[in-house]
Amino acid sequence: MDTPHNLIRQAYAAFNARDIPRVLETLHPQVRWSRAWEGDYATGHAEVRDYWQRQWQELDPHVEPTRISERADGRLEVAVHQLVKDMQGQVVFEGPVKHLYTLQDGLLQQMDIEQV
Repeated sequence: MDTPHNLIRQAYAAFNARDIPRVLETLHPQVRWSRAWEGDYATGHAEVRDYWQRQWQELDPHVEPTRISERADGRLEVAVHQLVKDMQGQVVFEGPVKHLYTLQDGLLQQMDIEQV
């Protein structure tokens, strides 16, 4: 079984490679994923997959974890450096972001975004 830190690293590597099946392996079947680009949450693998496919038609995000720590409430806090470009290669956003993860059954069950 993967450690939470390895699970996080695997998820980000797969996301950056646009390998949706590999990312979904790290997500709980009833995952709630923050849809920062659209608002609210995508729930379940199919909604998350559809959300990313829509997003990647208009944006090219690259997200690198820089620090992983556990909060007092048990959630994992992942500090990331996020670089988002449009499809013409122009930078839309670059900077630090915090992703918060709730784990269930050894998988990522919920992802929230916290402004830095």
